[in-house]
Amino acid sequence: MEKLANIIALVPKLAPDDYVGFTFFVGCMAMMAASAFFFLSMNSFDRKWKTSILVSGLITFIAAVHYWYMRDYWATNMESPTFFRYVDWILTVPLMCVEFYLILKVAGAKKSLMWKLILLSVVMLVTGYFGEGVDPANAQIWGLISGIAYFAIVYEIWLGGAAKLAKSAGGSVQSAHKILCWFVLVGWAIYPIGYMAGTPGWYEGIFGGLSMDVFYNIADAINKIGFGLVIYNLAVQQTSEA
Repeated sequence: MEKLANIIALVPKLAPDDYVGFTFFVGCMAMMAASAFFFLSMNSFDRKWKTSILVSGLITFIAAVHYWYMRDYWATNMESPTFFRYVDWILTVPLMCVEFYLILKVAGAKKSLMWKLILLSVVMLVTGYFGEGVDPANAQIWGLISGIAYFAIVYEIWLGGAAKLAKSAGGSVQSAHKILCWFVLVGWAIYPIGYMAGTPGWYEGIFGGLSMDVFYNIADAINKIGFGLVIYNLAVQQTSEA
């Protein structure tokens, strides 16, 4: 009993009104459950869709592990775990970009599309981290570069080569692509808002002082699990049509 008491004493306590800690915990559990669902469902699909489902599971699994650490970091220090959050994003966001390539392979997508989206996402995240965690004095400059990379991704998937491939594929692939595009345009919009809320600049009067961790946590769970569910639904439709 004494050993159990010592273990319990090591677990950081969360206050009943600690909504940031609560959403860290819920986000962690939700993404763990999603990972199990995606991994266990892989054998239900044709080989060409297994990789897409695997990547969906990896996205939520990586996020769940990071959320486990971020929850404890928050409970111990009561400050936003910026470093861990960006480590999570630098791994999961490029994988979300890979999903576009994987579903568009049926329309002839080349690896150059995948690497283009990955490069843009890495630029977006690295410059965002520099602005938020390394050089906040120049946050506006870093944020501008990050924003340009983000809108380049938006252009590519909505109007560029990826959009043309989706249109040529038609049917369920085009529909899934369009939903993923909306996730990027609307779901990812919370991240630049959070960046502006947490860094100094001309936008302080609009977003300054907002506590964005709750919104980050909810958005992360919706975006990452939602991405995977869109891919899962596409795999189900394509497998049934085969």
